[in-house]
Amino acid sequence: MRIVRSITETREIVSGWRQRGHIIGLVPTMGFFHQGHLELMRMSVGTTDKTIVSLFVNPTQFGAEEDLDVYPRDFEGDCDKARGCGADLMFCPEPGEIYRPGHQTEVSVAGLAEGMCGLDRPGHFTGVATVVAKLFNIIHPDYAFFGEKDFQQLQIIRQLTKDLNFSVSIVGVPIVREDNGLAMSSRNSYLSESERQDALVLHQALQLIWRRVQKEKDAADVDDLRAQAVALIEKSSFCTLEYLTIVDEQSLHEVSQVRGRCRVLGAIRVSQRIRLIDNIALYR
Repeated sequence: MRIVRSITETREIVSGWRQRGHIIGLVPTMGFFHQGHLELMRMSVGTTDKTIVSLFVNPTQFGAEEDLDVYPRDFEGDCDKARGCGADLMFCPEPGEIYRPGHQTEVSVAGLAEGMCGLDRPGHFTGVATVVAKLFNIIHPDYAFFGEKDFQQLQIIRQLTKDLNFSVSIVGVPIVREDNGLAMSSRNSYLSESERQDALVLHQALQLIWRRVQKEKDAADVDDLRAQAVALIEKSSFCTLEYLTIVDEQSLHEVSQVRGRCRVLGAIRVSQRIRLIDNIALYR
C-alpha cells in the first residue's frame, strides 16, 4: 500500500491504473478507523480493482465550538488497518494541499442539508459537500463508499453526484454496530464506560419505533411513535435529545405516517459534550 500526500502524485498513480483498465474505488474518511470504516474498505476491495482510502480531517465541516483540535487520530494504526483490508493507496493530504491559498469556492446542496444535522451544525454539510467534490475531481473514482450511519450525508452526496454530473456510483454500506447495538463512531472513543451504556438509549428509542411499525397492520402514526421514543430518551439523566424524526428516505422530508421507504433518524448529546447519531430503516 502506498501512502501519498500530494494531489499531483495521487493523480499520476490513478492515471497509470486507468491506462491498465483498472476500476477504482474511493473510501473517504477522517481516520481513527473502526470496524465501520474497515467494512467500507472491504466492500471496495471486493468490488473494484484498486482501492484508495482518503484520510483527511476536514476543517471546513467543523463548527467553531466543535472538536477539530481534539478529534481522535491514529495515523500509524490507520495505515496498518487499511493495509490489512487490502487498500492500495492512502491519500493523506495536509489542509494546505486541499485548501490552497486563495481558495474561495464552496459546494452547497439545498433542501437535503437544511434539517436534522443541518440545523444543529450550520455549515457542516457545505464543508462535507465541498471536500467530497474535491476528492471526486482529484481521483475520479468509479465507485465511492459511504456508511449509512451518516444517512443525511449519504443522501446529500448522492444528490451532489447527480447534480454535478460526477461519473461515480455511490455505494451506501449498512451501519456496523458494537455488540451492544451502539453504532460505531470515531467519537465513541470519547465515552466512558458509564456513558457508553447511557448512549444506548438512542438506539433503543429507534428500535422501539421499528418494533411498533412492524406490528402495525396499517400505516403507523408518526406523532405517537415519536412521543414514545422521545419519552424513553428523556428518562436518561445524561443524554439530551437534539432531534428524532421520521422521514421519507429519498427526499428526507418528514412524514405523517410510515408508508413505503421511511427511516427514523436521531441525534443525542451524551453528558452535553459528545454528539452521536443513529438511524434505522422502517421497512416492513
